[in-house]
Amino acid sequence: MTGMNEKISWQETLGLNLRAVRTWHKDCPMLFLSAGLFSLAQGLSPYLTLYFSARILNELAGGRRAEILFRQVITLLLAGTAAQALKAAIFRWKTALAANLFACNQRRTAAKLLSLDFSAADDTATHEMRNRIFQTESWSGWGIQRVYYYYQDFLEALFKMAGAVALSFSFFTLQVKEAPGWLSFLNHPLAPLLLVLIMAGITVLSPWLEAAGNECWNNIDDDMKVGNLLGLYYIQALEDPKKALDMRIYRQEILGLKYYRESGRFIDTHSRIAKAARGKMGASFALSSALSRIFMGICYLFVCLKAWGGAFGAGSATQYIGAITALSQGLSGMLKALGDAKVNSPSLKTTFQFLDIPSRMYHGSLTVEKRSDKNYEVEFQNVSFRYPGAKTDALKNISIKFRIGMRLAVVGENGSGKTTFIKLLCRLYDPTEGKILLNGIDIRKYNYQEYMDIFSVVFQDFQLLSFPLGENVGAGENYHRERALECLEKAGFSARAASLPKGLDTPVYKDFDDSGIQVSGGEAQKIAIARALYREAPFIILDEPTAALDPMAEYEIYTKFNEIIDGRTAIYISHRLASCRFCDEILVFSQGRVDARGDHDTLLAQGGKYCQLWNAQAQYYTSPGDFPRSS
Repeated sequence: MTGMNEKISWQETLGLNLRAVRTWHKDCPMLFLSAGLFSLAQGLSPYLTLYFSARILNELAGGRRAEILFRQVITLLLAGTAAQALKAAIFRWKTALAANLFACNQRRTAAKLLSLDFSAADDTATHEMRNRIFQTESWSGWGIQRVYYYYQDFLEALFKMAGAVALSFSFFTLQVKEAPGWLSFLNHPLAPLLLVLIMAGITVLSPWLEAAGNECWNNIDDDMKVGNLLGLYYIQALEDPKKALDMRIYRQEILGLKYYRESGRFIDTHSRIAKAARGKMGASFALSSALSRIFMGICYLFVCLKAWGGAFGAGSATQYIGAITALSQGLSGMLKALGDAKVNSPSLKTTFQFLDIPSRMYHGSLTVEKRSDKNYEVEFQNVSFRYPGAKTDALKNISIKFRIGMRLAVVGENGSGKTTFIKLLCRLYDPTEGKILLNGIDIRKYNYQEYMDIFSVVFQDFQLLSFPLGENVGAGENYHRERALECLEKAGFSARAASLPKGLDTPVYKDFDDSGIQVSGGEAQKIAIARALYREAPFIILDEPTAALDPMAEYEIYTKFNEIIDGRTAIYISHRLASCRFCDEILVFSQGRVDARGDHDTLLAQGGKYCQLWNAQAQYYTSPGDFPRSS
């Protein structure tokens, strides 16, 4: 991963920035065209006023011919009005497109994450890279969005320079009148050369100093990372109802402020950022500003001396001062934009490293047969799996076949491999060793999305969206309303759904609509179960399906379970062993292996890990007859 202090060549800088422009053009084709046209209008429009104002002043100081003055004033008004109207129209177009910069950047990131293999998206290195990009964008504003702004600044400076050269060229050729006395040195060929050299030197040095200051600021990024993230975390925690309760009860903001001060030191006068402001960074910014003022003084001196020597009139003096100043500002702006591009290059490199993360999972082309009888058989053959970077296997030599319509419970202590087992089954990861077969064929040979479609999963950390209830159940805008209501009824949410003012059109949560409803953890879990049922996949997987439900709701789910799964193959991951009593088979995981397998009574009779877990929880269970057994 690229560090902010990494030195990048100008050739690589150019390549990174050109790729950034192409990336934006692909996502928003008109964005940079509108910025370029606005830069043209912004860079050249001031010269209309400057040029005609100089003509008017010269006429006022000279012949004072009314008809010429009238024509010049009318021309200035018409040209200025037309230029401003055109610039305003382009600005409105540009602003409307630029308003989507943030959203477009977020969509690009989301699209990349969704297109990645889950193993790559879940990798710690990917999370670190995303955090680095977010930190840089939040702390200093660098990143791929910054390219748009200095691209616009560069073009505006370039057009400004072009206009300035056109209006100031004659200044260097006009000479003072004969016998000017001590001003005769202004007619010497070296005089304009001296002015150009001074102007170029100051113009180059000023943005160079500013770029040096920006680089100092950017280099502090690593030091401020923890403090910046802590600040964002505690703001978000205060806004999150779940975290806010603990924050207030235990006064965690005091502890947070301690770490914030120690890590961030935004307000500490002894911090690195404060020292940089008093040292190199502050000096660079101050000298950059001072040099621009020195240049203005030199420019005024040269122009006024020539005008005093009779080389041109007062109006032309105004034109030349404005043009030469604009020329310097244009050159300075162009160099500053180039400096920004150089400083921004490490951020761009990190961004493109993220966008270039490859998806290595093989996607086959075989079609998964659509079967109305849900006759699918999955088999694990000597499957082992080790997470990237881990020293030991999370799963070791697992062999199991899922019989059609069976109910399988997966139990074990935390870290025993239960969730990893489900991730492999759903092909979020591929096995390190062994094979997983669907109807006798390696699942890697199937079309990836079609294989995923045979599973409905309720993960423990499921997510509902702040959209209407029906769209949450149907997982889309267009859904079958009657089927959604039927699934909600099976999941035990029908009474609450019937009481909602807008029924299935009632938004879940209030993020986007004040008429939305707040749902408890148990209610949210019922909606998630209804969503899994709606999909009608042949395999239904429930990861802690009743973890957030009260005992009565849990009892309701279990007693109706034969109706709920409707002949599908069901797999449960659960810490509550009450769910195991109505399953056909139980897999007991321990340290990545299947420690035991069998039905509830058989495993209790065998003793071992399952018996230990059962006895530890038995006091919380009702009698075995309270729950239905599988037929």
